[in-house]
Amino acid sequence: MAEADPTQSGEGLAAAAALPPIIVKKITIEEGGHHGGAWKVAYADFVTAMMAFFLLLWLLGATTEDQRKGLADYFTPTLVKMRQQSAGSDGMLGGSSITDADNYPNAAGQTGTQAITIPRSAKGGPVEGGGRGEQKSERMQKIREEIEQRLKEKERVRHLVRQVRVRASPEGIRIDLVDDAEFSMFTLGTTILTSEARLLLEVVGETLADQSAQLIVRGHTDSLPWRSGVVANNWSLSTGRAEATRQALMLQAIPESRFARIEGVADREPLIADDPTDPRNRRISVLLLDQNAAAAPMRRPPRLSENTQEAAPTP
Repeated sequence: MAEADPTQSGEGLAAAAALPPIIVKKITIEEGGHHGGAWKVAYADFVTAMMAFFLLLWLLGATTEDQRKGLADYFTPTLVKMRQQSAGSDGMLGGSSITDADNYPNAAGQTGTQAITIPRSAKGGPVEGGGRGEQKSERMQKIREEIEQRLKEKERVRHLVRQVRVRASPEGIRIDLVDDAEFSMFTLGTTILTSEARLLLEVVGETLADQSAQLIVRGHTDSLPWRSGVVANNWSLSTGRAEATRQALMLQAIPESRFARIEGVADREPLIADDPTDPRNRRISVLLLDQNAAAAPMRRPPRLSENTQEAAPTP
């Protein structure tokens, strides 16, 4: 017996009528919705910039100072490109010479108009190039240490280390032998050296004998007034003390030819400017001249006219 077709039966028709209808909705996407795609480009630029930034940080941490300088020089525009406007190719006599001030982004005239000084020392100093300044400082330190060592070896003058001061001056190295309340180089008001001062000058003379520089001996006094009736003054006293010091140094094998001059400045160059009567203003200065200062000609004082009277020394 043949089977009955369910689509032709009443049950099939009822089931088909119970199914919901199919609805098709067409959606059109408009260009530029949700700000379009521009944000993707901005985000990509941001990521690229961040990557370059972190790459730069890595390079700074992984390279040395010389390597970073090489990288900077590599990306710096060449001088030929920056010199195009003044290369001398715009017309006849329209260019510039090598000694003209350039138009580079630096100090003008560096192409040959300025003298170039190559430092010979890492520390530098007041002398051009710096090398001489360092040599002078080392020499001064050596003289100071040698004097201190010689004084410490002699018991009688060991305590006089504080009376010796070694300093730099524009003309060379100055050794100051300074008086104080407990020590005096000379008997008061005279040019007679004390026994301790003679021993001190022996030590200084032994140290200077090893040097070859020209010497200047300068005497200083304080501003204490002289007793009434004494025919003397601080000018003659300071000069006489400088001469006495020169003679004492000559006894230590220092030839007379090494002395450039002796000077007496009285109380005009006090060490303690606030108190001209301070005993520390009484001192003897021995100056070791630099080579340039020794070779320089000595300046002469101006000549007095016939109508000008020389002032007499104050007693």
